[in-house]
Amino acid sequence: MSVGTSSAPGARQVPRPPAPRTSGDPADLGIDPDQLPDALVVADEHGRVVCFNAAAVRITATPAAEALGQPLESALPLEDLEGRRWWQLTDPYGGLAIRVRQPERNLLLPGGREVLVTARYVRTERLGPVHRVVVTLRDTEARRRTERSHAELIATVAHELRSPLTSVKGFTATLLAKWERFTDDQKRLMLETVDADADRVTRLIAELLDISRIDSGRLEVRRQPVDIGAAVGRHIQAYVASGLEADRFLLRLAQPLPDLWADPDKVDQVLSNLLENAVRHGEGTVTIDVTPTASPREGEDTGTSVTVSDEGAGIPEESMNRVFTRFWRGSKRGGTGLGLYIVKGIVEAHGGTITVGRAPGGGAEFRFTLPVAAPAYLT
Repeated sequence: MSVGTSSAPGARQVPRPPAPRTSGDPADLGIDPDQLPDALVVADEHGRVVCFNAAAVRITATPAAEALGQPLESALPLEDLEGRRWWQLTDPYGGLAIRVRQPERNLLLPGGREVLVTARYVRTERLGPVHRVVVTLRDTEARRRTERSHAELIATVAHELRSPLTSVKGFTATLLAKWERFTDDQKRLMLETVDADADRVTRLIAELLDISRIDSGRLEVRRQPVDIGAAVGRHIQAYVASGLEADRFLLRLAQPLPDLWADPDKVDQVLSNLLENAVRHGEGTVTIDVTPTASPREGEDTGTSVTVSDEGAGIPEESMNRVFTRFWRGSKRGGTGLGLYIVKGIVEAHGGTITVGRAPGGGAEFRFTLPVAAPAYLT
C-alpha cells in the first residue's frame, strides 16, 4: 500500500499537489494580459469575449470596450486566404469533442491584414464541452521581413556568383577548344583569370556559410593566443607588397598589451575587412591603434581594442545605424555588402563589441573591442 493513499492509523499522510487550473484565464497565473507580447483573445463557454488584451487592440484596431462581451466571431472576424469565415469552418463549440487546438495558420482580418493565429480549446474534462477558447494572434510583418531578407541574400549571392562562374566557364571552354592557337603568355593570362575568379567564388561561399552560422548562433570560436599587433602588421605588409605606399599606413601599439585569446583566423577576417574598407573607400593615412581597454564582458577587467580610421569623407550620420546590416554598401557600389555584417557577428561571437563613428581626420572610424578571454580548458 502506498504511503500517499494509506488510511491506516498512524500512517503519515503526504499532501497531494493542487490540481492545475484549466480555465485558460491568464489572470489565474498572475499574468497581466496587457503585458503579453502577442495578442490574446479569450472567449467563455458561451462564446462571449472575456479577455481582449492591449496587443489585440493594436493588431485588430478594435477597442477592448467594443470587443468584450461580444460573440467571438463578431469581435474577431477572421477569414482564411480563400475568403471563408474561420469560425464557421472550425466550429470550436460544436465541433469534434476530441479537438483541443488549432495549429498556427495565416488568416485575414477585415481590410485584408494578414495575421498568424492559433487557438486552444480548454475543456474541464476529457471530451467535455469547451470551457474557454484561447486565441493568440501575431503580426506577420517580422516574418515577412525575415523572408524578404533571406530572398534578397539568395538573389545577391546568386548574382555575385554568376559573373565569376561565367568567366571561368568561358575561359576554360576556350582553352579546351583552341589550346594550340594561344601562346604561353595568353594561356597564363587566362588561367590566372580563372584562378582569381575561383578565389572569388570561394570567398562568396565562405561569406554565405558565415552568415548562416551567425544567424543560427552556431559560429564557432577556437581560441588561441593572438598577437594582434603582428596580425595587423601582416595585413599592412601585404598591402605594401601589392603596390601601396608604406606611408599610407600608421600602426600605433600601446604597451603593454594584455594576452589575447581569440580565433586567429576570424580576427584576421575582421582586420582584413576593416582595412580593405579604409583603403578602398577612405583617403589619406589609414591609422590603426591597438590599445588595452576595459573588457566588454562582465567579470573581466581588461580587453584589447583595435581602432581603424581614415581621412576620407566618412560615413553620413544618417547611415551610421545601418553600417552593420546586410547589404549596406555606402555611397560606393561594389561587393556584396555582407562584410561588415559578418565582422559584427564575429566580434560578438567573441563576446566583444564594435562601433562606428567619425575619425579625428574626418573619415570613418571603426573600433572593436575583444575580451582577453581564455580557452575553456584553462578556465
